[in-house]
Amino acid sequence: MTCQTYSLFVLSVIMIYFGRFGNSLTLAQLQNDIDQLKADFNSSHSDVADGGPIFTEKLINWTERNEKRIILSQIVSMYLEMLENTDKSKAHVRHIYEELYTLRNSLPDGLKKRRDLMDLAKLQMSDLKIQRKAVNELFSVLQKLVETSTSLKRKRSQSQRRCKC
Repeated sequence: MTCQTYSLFVLSVIMIYFGRFGNSLTLAQLQNDIDQLKADFNSSHSDVADGGPIFTEKLINWTERNEKRIILSQIVSMYLEMLENTDKSKAHVRHIYEELYTLRNSLPDGLKKRRDLMDLAKLQMSDLKIQRKAVNELFSVLQKLVETSTSLKRKRSQSQRRCKC
């Protein structure tokens, strides 16, 4: 996959996971808009390939559908932030922006989960008050972890029994 097709690939993954693919929007309709956006950003410049992809490589580690929705909602927000400072009087920019905005608004839970992750990353675990609170919650956290682990094992075991491979 060339660097010039990354944006189309990421956008197609986003649309498929957010259920917009095949509805009112098709990627074929956006292909021309994305090509024009590539020209606006001069994305055929040689430095685009430096360091590899920025989004598609991240998607590899997110395997579950709900997990992918979280990372993809973050990626959509980043595209919107990037397009916020571009000339939205251009029809192709406006069209892409509107579609991404619609996608982002269809996932309020993904945005909330993303904010939760960002809040966790900001916690100062060297702060004594934070440590005290964390210790008070430790048993509850471990309980949730055990429940989740047991639930996953049960699901796997049930699916293996049903499979007549």
